[in-house]
Amino acid sequence: MDLRKLNKRAFIKNSCLAAGAAFMAPELWKSPAAAEKLWKWSKEALYYIQTPRGSKCLLCPAECTLREGETGICRNRVNVNGKLFSIAYGNPCAVHVDPIEKKPLFHFQPSSWSFSIATAGCNLACLNCQNWTISQVGPKETRNADLMPDAVVKESRANNCKSISYTYSEPVTFYEYVFDTSRVAHDNKLKNVFISNGYIEEEPLKALCKHLDAANINLKSFSDSIYLKLNGGKLQPVLNTLKTIKDCGTWLEITNLVVPGWTDDLEMIKKMCGWLAENGFQDNPLHFLRFQPLYKLEHLPPTPVAVLESARETAMKEGIHYVYIGNVPGSKGQNTYCPDCHKEIITRDGFRIDANHIKNGKCSYCGSSIAGRWT
Repeated sequence: MDLRKLNKRAFIKNSCLAAGAAFMAPELWKSPAAAEKLWKWSKEALYYIQTPRGSKCLLCPAECTLREGETGICRNRVNVNGKLFSIAYGNPCAVHVDPIEKKPLFHFQPSSWSFSIATAGCNLACLNCQNWTISQVGPKETRNADLMPDAVVKESRANNCKSISYTYSEPVTFYEYVFDTSRVAHDNKLKNVFISNGYIEEEPLKALCKHLDAANINLKSFSDSIYLKLNGGKLQPVLNTLKTIKDCGTWLEITNLVVPGWTDDLEMIKKMCGWLAENGFQDNPLHFLRFQPLYKLEHLPPTPVAVLESARETAMKEGIHYVYIGNVPGSKGQNTYCPDCHKEIITRDGFRIDANHIKNGKCSYCGSSIAGRWT
């Protein structure tokens, strides 16, 4: 099934729309939001221990400890008979074929298609979440496709995708599904892309990085206080994740959503970019994204373009070589410039590339190496 070539009638026939997401549906399932119990889409968690207080999840810094029948804050891990299970395995609630630039990944297999999947659930609770209809609910509250790892790979190949992206909600929370699918993908010469908030412990991240080719981590702010109030998490674990991914050799890009009144402080942005430069992330692209009023922050205005431009200028002054502005159609900040000769080497129009002057990983004008995974 080629998801990019379906007309409207065929699309409705072969998929369904719910909660603002599209579902490719070999077999669809709608479960009542009942007390947690195991179902077809359950798999024992890979990272947990037993404690006198219950099963303690060791996957993310939230470290939920669950008594019998309780569900974690991510809404898709449950204690059943003293064991911890994921109930988000093989049951994505969103399935799309996307341009890789949408992730956003600008320095990884440009102009390629990526088969993108998500299950319900998230381990943060961002007030500005754009996918809250699937991230802030559990798998038993969404309409899901039946798509086990082998089937994901099969559909990816059928849609001429070069990669599989684990995205939209939070792939950390459907870790077992990501882990198994990514191994099958590599066996079939497909790349794996991890689009995440980075809220994960080091051991499971290192294990997963063996099967990842690229990641975009959303560094939501550079303030522990803002992380707690805006996102319901902590900053340091995300900084640790950035270092771990880089050390593992996985291609990394970083996103920062600039939210008015929350993360638009240029001094904080300067501090963040200074930390990135000091810790060896100069060549990892940084994407500043424009906020649009959504979810619990509908009362805020969109980010002024001038603020985004100032953030980009600040990042470049701090030594970041590739800095982008997202969600602003027509912005020059969506193009790639050689950090040596400063010529425009990739011209973008939204997610489309109009011109590419990188050849064999080098600037066609001056021959300088351009960081990325270009083939």
